[in-house]
Amino acid sequence: MADIQRVGVVGAGLMGSGIAEVHARAGADVMITEVNQPALDSGRARIEKSLQRGVRNGKLSESEADEALRRLTFTTDVAAFADRDLVVEAVVEQEAAKIEIFRSLDKVVERQDAIFASNTSSIPIMKLGMATGRPAQVVGIHFFNPVPVLPLVELVPSLLTSEETVKRAEEHATGLLGKTVIRSQDRAGFIVNSLLVPYLLSAIRMIESGFASAQDIDRGMELGTAHPMGPLRLSDLIGLDTIKAIAESMYEEFKEPLYSPPPLLLRMVDAGLLGKKSGRGFYSYS
Repeated sequence: MADIQRVGVVGAGLMGSGIAEVHARAGADVMITEVNQPALDSGRARIEKSLQRGVRNGKLSESEADEALRRLTFTTDVAAFADRDLVVEAVVEQEAAKIEIFRSLDKVVERQDAIFASNTSSIPIMKLGMATGRPAQVVGIHFFNPVPVLPLVELVPSLLTSEETVKRAEEHATGLLGKTVIRSQDRAGFIVNSLLVPYLLSAIRMIESGFASAQDIDRGMELGTAHPMGPLRLSDLIGLDTIKAIAESMYEEFKEPLYSPPPLLLRMVDAGLLGKKSGRGFYSYS
């Protein structure tokens, strides 16, 4: 939408870098922040690699990739976000960390109707909104990985999010970014993860019990139900730590056994076997 020209992204990990990239490619002035310079440099490298992949695949030209990079500013100082019209938080899926970021943003962002959005997969938007003095401007805008490829965005207003904020956020996602938007109530997991995560946890319980191998579970769902990727390989792609965090958040809210993370998942996360990003999960990526 025309009134959202300057976008801030907090977090330069897999999701944050993707969110920054799609905004820069769409013509926005994008500022991205991280806790330290090495994390920021890693995020920049991730965006550059993704843009070059887009060039190789014929999705954009070299000049378009260069132009997108020029629209990106990298900083370790969140105070630089003072002039942002929209800020998207995309840090680790931990409630305390996200709440602290929203408190900080509330102090530094000067535009009083600026939208504060979270890319959370499962944490209630109400809790994040109440960390600010302007909960009417806080909304969930949940992108999907990889952000430059997948067309879906979940839009999640809290009980206090204004209809004006929801309208502006939806027009921004559909108009500038060309995404398809679905609306969800503010419940842990929203729409997609409320359906997806119990399925992934069931596959993990299946391998945990010795029912079948990871390869056969995945092959069964790929060839038997035409899923593009089996549940265990998909779990590795998402990150086992992320799945654990989402499951715990959903279990805390609903107290349903199907949301409880199985012991195998907990042990793998404890061991640092997080999936593709760590080089090993249910499969090896060395």
